[in-house]
Amino acid sequence: MSEIAVFRQNLFRVSETFITQQAQAMRRYAPLYLGRFRYGDGPVGAQSRVLGDLWRRAALARIGAQMLTRDPAPYLRLLGDRRPALVHAHFGVDGVYALPLARRLGVPLVTMFHGFDATLSTAAFLCSPAWVNYPLFRRTLARHGQLFLCTSDYIRERVLAMGFPAARTRVHYIGVDCGAIRPRDPQQETPTILHVARLVEMKGTEYLLRAFALLSPTRPALRLVIIGDGPLRGRLEVLARALGIGGQVSFRGAQPYARVLEAMRAAMMLVLPSVYTPTGRVEGLGMVLLEAAATGVPVVGSRVGGIPEGLVEGETGLLAPERDAEALAARMRDVLDDPDRRAAMGGRARAFVTARFDLHRQTAALEAAYDALIDRGVGP
Repeated sequence: MSEIAVFRQNLFRVSETFITQQAQAMRRYAPLYLGRFRYGDGPVGAQSRVLGDLWRRAALARIGAQMLTRDPAPYLRLLGDRRPALVHAHFGVDGVYALPLARRLGVPLVTMFHGFDATLSTAAFLCSPAWVNYPLFRRTLARHGQLFLCTSDYIRERVLAMGFPAARTRVHYIGVDCGAIRPRDPQQETPTILHVARLVEMKGTEYLLRAFALLSPTRPALRLVIIGDGPLRGRLEVLARALGIGGQVSFRGAQPYARVLEAMRAAMMLVLPSVYTPTGRVEGLGMVLLEAAATGVPVVGSRVGGIPEGLVEGETGLLAPERDAEALAARMRDVLDDPDRRAAMGGRARAFVTARFDLHRQTAALEAAYDALIDRGVGP
């Protein structure tokens, strides 16, 4: 079995399980996770190597220097005598840092764009030391990377607008494991609305709270469960109390993946009211929508970014304009007030995701793309 390097600067973030799910689903390639730091435990049995292990002393300063220079030598030291057949970088920012390594190894580089890397303004990138090299070397990545994958048609359009070559830029949905995520029994449903997101502006949680406040006066048993953490949590908790819904809203923080799926199985719907931000951040697709749909739960989202690609409006879920709490409440009310429609939408959502976003089918297609790149070689 050939080995590939899965490159992500900050490995195993709780909000990025889609990276390890894709890698662990491969049948013919073995992943070696490569990055700067681990931010959590990797999959059982997974192998990972990070610069934080290489440099025990003055690690931050030495990693900072590597960030500025993009010198591949430290990663080559981590690899030792291992020679992956290909490097797969997640996020365009990481592609810029993985490119020198792939070129030194003489292997193809696959870069996958997920969202902010295709939408955030150049000024915002230049304000971050961790990201500053991205706008500076993005054109170099576009010239020398072998394949650019995008999580949605929306993201592909944005990547092409940045100057990436159309012939080497394609949509690839990561997908969800429809075999492992079984459809829920309707009897498991409880009077809860679920929101799973990092608590940042882009996720639009403020508008969900305001919409829920419009619904809750006539539904005292209804609960809003929010899973996720982030810099806006304190402000959102204050807002919930100010809206008079503090007792009906539960902020549960970041949760293990299994607990998230448990919450989905109990929900009447999942809501992701994402918004465009002034810096350009926007939802690339919304993996949580696909996971909810695979569970047989209808979804309500904003008509922004790649979200419309993750549902069939009126069939598997509903869409609302961004930053419009009243319109969002109306869509949520449509799902709440019609149990038969809710159950039918959930069933169609499961069928839709199984047909279009199955993880194992998508991963097989990814491995076929790896085969083609490796067989063709990198070239001079």
